[in-house]
Amino acid sequence: MKGTTIALDTLGGREAAALMVDGRLEDLFVDGTTALPGTIYRAVAGRPMKGQGGIFLETPDGPAYLRQIKGIAPGQRLLVMVTGYAEPGKAIPVTQRVLFKSRYAIVTPEAPGLNVSKAIRDDDLRDALLEIAHGAAPEGYGLILRSACAGADPDEIAEDIAAMADLARAVMADTEGEPEVLVEGDGAHARAWREWSMEAEVDRDPGAFERHGVADALDALADPVVPLPGAGSMAVEVTRALVAVDVNTGGDTSPAAGLKATIAALRELPRQLRLRGLGGLVTVDPAPIPKKERRQIESVLRAALKTDTVETVFAGWTPLGNIELQRKRDRPALDEVTR
Repeated sequence: MKGTTIALDTLGGREAAALMVDGRLEDLFVDGTTALPGTIYRAVAGRPMKGQGGIFLETPDGPAYLRQIKGIAPGQRLLVMVTGYAEPGKAIPVTQRVLFKSRYAIVTPEAPGLNVSKAIRDDDLRDALLEIAHGAAPEGYGLILRSACAGADPDEIAEDIAAMADLARAVMADTEGEPEVLVEGDGAHARAWREWSMEAEVDRDPGAFERHGVADALDALADPVVPLPGAGSMAVEVTRALVAVDVNTGGDTSPAAGLKATIAALRELPRQLRLRGLGGLVTVDPAPIPKKERRQIESVLRAALKTDTVETVFAGWTPLGNIELQRKRDRPALDEVTR
């Protein structure tokens, strides 16, 4: 099936959105069981955890953890935003860097200045967008115009900026009172509208996942083993401490088998982690490769991560020759929401 389709449906009774490109599942959003990323709280500070360099906060959805203690006193009211999904049994991760994100604009109260997405390279278009921004940007706040602005109606962009600016002003002034949810994070359907701005067919009717092959793709994700081009494969398995990825050459016994399988695995890895909703520490055990090939492996990995939508840091090689990554938990693990 050629073309791009956005399928909006439910999974396990929760909102879910799938991005299908030429019949292949490229991205997936599913609502988790905890607070949605982007939720903004008025929270109350508890006792600092000096040994851990952070502090627990009281919120309506349970304890949150802020990686900062300097200048914060117990009982102080703070505005914080959920940055990702909490691991089971752990506090909600939050930050004081609150921002207001929509399809065309991001308002940043703590970071003044006007910026246009680097993905927009046409100088005339950038100048036109900056002109819109100067006329609509909230005073004293920062504004980022997103790549979706390319080709969008100027009036729609201005309206989007105004809506985010009004919301930002109202929330940033609401600092007094008991713990409260001030802004709900976007669910899967709203997040799909916000993040997937490409030209696409949108199917909102019940059963969309079955009609567009999403259900079959999800069934395949239940298997930890991922076939790779050629004879190789990789296994993606979750432990309590980390995500373990094991690359195998299969029946290929040629001298370059290890290099070929490892390159194929690293090109596919960001997509597999994204669809499975996996983050945190990721350790990759590559197929046997000479040490001199590491530079090429790193180049392939960095290129694959550059096109991924989830922030991932290449931490380096372990003494035993494994690859370590640190990946943001910006979505729930698929196996947790489909049980």
